[in-house]
Amino acid sequence: MKLKVIIHEAEESGYWAEVPSIVGCATQGDTFEELLKNIYEAIEGCLSVNVELLLMLIADHR
Repeated sequence: MKLKVIIHEAEESGYWAEVPSIVGCATQGDTFEELLKNIYEAIEGCLSVNVELLLMLIADHR
């Protein structure tokens, strides 16, 4: 799966990133390498929460 990630330089220092196709999926890092690690974790977390929510909604409609 490919996702568009937008990376920004933080005003103070470091970086922050967002994934426009996943509402609320964003993270930050002091270095670019830390940001990359964090964005993978953020995407995984956001997608797992969305799947859990979907399963709960399906169960409620049965």
